[in-house]
Amino acid sequence: MVIGKKRESRLIFEMKRLFNRSDLEQSLMQLCRAEPRFRSILDQHGTPSLRKSPQGLEGLLMIVTEQFLSLQAAAAIWARVRKRIEPFNAEAISKLSSEELLGLGLSRAKTKTFQEAARCVLSGHLDFSAFERHDEENVTKQLCDLPGVGPWTADIYLLSVMGSADAWPAGDLALRIAVQDFLKLNDRPEIKDMASLAENWRPYRAVAARLLWSHYRGLKGLKQA
Repeated sequence: MVIGKKRESRLIFEMKRLFNRSDLEQSLMQLCRAEPRFRSILDQHGTPSLRKSPQGLEGLLMIVTEQFLSLQAAAAIWARVRKRIEPFNAEAISKLSSEELLGLGLSRAKTKTFQEAARCVLSGHLDFSAFERHDEENVTKQLCDLPGVGPWTADIYLLSVMGSADAWPAGDLALRIAVQDFLKLNDRPEIKDMASLAENWRPYRAVAARLLWSHYRGLKGLKQA
């Protein structure tokens, strides 16, 4: 019984990852077998981008910067942030005052997130390298302990930085709009309902999200990423 428990514990900590385009394409095949309706999106828009983000602190704070902003506004602010903070690490961030961070275009809430994330890294309370040994629930909990980091930010980190195949950013507005159209729902699904709607897409919900974002861009006449 003890051996069985240990084996089960190891399985819990496994996170299916997408490291490259080949991984994504294989996962797409598996997803389309489970949900053939996704084939129409794949045929229309092709294989979506992995959209990999920088590792660790930089990746997290880039996602934080993008919160609640248009793509254009977020890109402009991030360009200023990235130019000012070089090298991009906790020590460099800790040397900047709140006024300097605000001057780059960050809101006060995001400025606090930058400062707290840097402080936690320097104190050893936040170790991004250790995330590789944790399951998604544990990573989410550690990230959400930071001010200004909620489930959406944590899910996007899992998806775009760590390459999780199953992260499901249920709070993403574009994803909810795409799910409504894809599943022919009368109303836009509530965040609390998104998990049950995607249950049959496990363990490839992040792959489904990428396809659905492609679908959203198609609905809005936007250029595919």
